[in-house]
Amino acid sequence: MSSRVRLNEDEITAALAALPQWTREGESIARGADAPDFPAAIRIVVAVAEQAEALDHHPDIDIRWRTLRFVLSTHSAGGLTALDFTLATRIDEALRAESAA
Repeated sequence: MSSRVRLNEDEITAALAALPQWTREGESIARGADAPDFPAAIRIVVAVAEQAEALDHHPDIDIRWRTLRFVLSTHSAGGLTALDFTLATRIDEALRAESAA
């Protein structure tokens, strides 16, 4: 399981370099994506929910028709941890599985 220890700025920069669709927003990382249609958006959210539950780390998710937005932060650590980047990678995988941009 990924660590819940807060990352330093160099570690955050390195982790973000591996996730080009994600951006830093203060003590969080965020990504938006468009699913092919509303049912695909719901399937993505379900896939992300299953991964989040397995990691015991739950993102903020906003869904508007087929447009999704995910925001990750480890609130108990007061910022970003390896767990956020692990879940971001799994979100990217769920998006790819549904061919979301």
